[in-house]
Amino acid sequence: MNTDVIALSDAIPNSSCVLAYGHFSSIHPGHIRYLKHAAAQGSPLMVALIGDNQDRERINGNGLPFRYPQVDRAEALKLLNLASSIVMLNGNELSEAIHLLQPAMLVLGKEHQRSREPAILRATELMRQLGRDVMFHSGDTHYAKTELLRDSENGLARKRQEQFRRACKRQGLDLGTLQRHLDEWTGARLAVVGDTIVDQYTACEAVGMSAEAPVVVVRELEDRVFIGGAGVVASHVRALGAQCELVSVVGMDGPAELVRQQLQSQGIGNSLIGDASRPTTFKKRYLVGNQKLFRVSRMEEHTIFPEVEDQLISRLEDVSSNIDGLIVSDFVYGVITDRVLEVIKDLARRHSLNLYGDLQCSSQIGDITRFKDFTLLCPNEREARMAVQDKDAGLEQLANHITQTTGCQKLVLKLGSEGLIAYERDRQGKLFNQHFPALSVNPLDVTGAGDSLLAVMAVGLSAGHSIMATAAIGCCMAALAVETMGNVAIGVERLKQQLQFLINQ
Repeated sequence: MNTDVIALSDAIPNSSCVLAYGHFSSIHPGHIRYLKHAAAQGSPLMVALIGDNQDRERINGNGLPFRYPQVDRAEALKLLNLASSIVMLNGNELSEAIHLLQPAMLVLGKEHQRSREPAILRATELMRQLGRDVMFHSGDTHYAKTELLRDSENGLARKRQEQFRRACKRQGLDLGTLQRHLDEWTGARLAVVGDTIVDQYTACEAVGMSAEAPVVVVRELEDRVFIGGAGVVASHVRALGAQCELVSVVGMDGPAELVRQQLQSQGIGNSLIGDASRPTTFKKRYLVGNQKLFRVSRMEEHTIFPEVEDQLISRLEDVSSNIDGLIVSDFVYGVITDRVLEVIKDLARRHSLNLYGDLQCSSQIGDITRFKDFTLLCPNEREARMAVQDKDAGLEQLANHITQTTGCQKLVLKLGSEGLIAYERDRQGKLFNQHFPALSVNPLDVTGAGDSLLAVMAVGLSAGHSIMATAAIGCCMAALAVETMGNVAIGVERLKQQLQFLINQ
């Protein structure tokens, strides 16, 4: 589809068209979902693009000027090939566009449904006077990918690599800058607190079906064991060149001893507390080829007892005076209690620590909004929606809700196969963002991808680098993590090679 860019004065009435509207300051999957939904309502789709001279109404959250000029935003929209025409507004004169175009339907994002913005109120009232439809919808949320049904793996990989290069260019990031950042990470000093997990992968051979019941029969061939949870976050931090200490609770068992041995071999400080009342969380995955059949977990999810909690807090107090930042990796198995969180916030105030948090609740019930006033939070979209009980909001609205509820300074919203969006507020309070695509089209093992990303974000921000530069590196880190079965620590040299491959093509 060829997308035309036209001035508002050149717009021609089209009573069958569907009209979308927005500023599209940085194209990300939320915008694509919205435009795809609008396009499904009728044809042709036209987009009224807010201009650079909008008034001080609350158009982009707080009425501040947009970060990118209209001509750049129009070019980004054209690359999507979703609209037949982009109508360039001078400001935010949506009502005038409706007068000229006479659209059959106006589709607005869900965030506008209860808006009191004068431009939106005038536009919706005009559509009702004309007897035309108004729809508020931010597009459908999908957690599974479908792109491979429409394109080849190589074709998708090339598209995503080009998206990554465009994102880096937009943020003024080149290969030399990113590689220099990696060299500067050796001065960071971090501690990780959270749930330690031991992951065992058991490779099997399929024998057939049981004659007694409809059950697949497999033969075990080989086992391999990895540190997971907060443990692998610490492993990644250390492999990236930073100093690291792990503060966690483990059982009095073999897996706990394995964790201690691996931490020692990697040069990671060991502040593990043994608790005889709970085994070390142990997850065993059975695979045939690259396909996981099922997982068996051995764990306790009860909150740690007060005497264990006291020991954990004591260890945190011991390490906090010698670090720059603290990473909270909460798998909701009972280690990160409300009291532990309060102590963490107090230590951050006393020692000027950056706080980095991630909460993973794939099979547990968790709430990322428990983490108040953190430097950075890294939830995935499902976790964020669960926390604020909102399945319909657009991604911008969702990000605003999370940052306002938690008071976090920065946010990385993980979108699975759609990549990630990095958010930060500028000095005027404006929330701006950049989308980075998922670079691995057909991942081998997504377990631990979020842990690798959290480690990169914490090390990079602790070293004083920007969230956008660090998120670009984190995007590469996650791609490397999912291309290997099991949790393997990824170091600086592999990241440099990946960056060189992506940026210098």
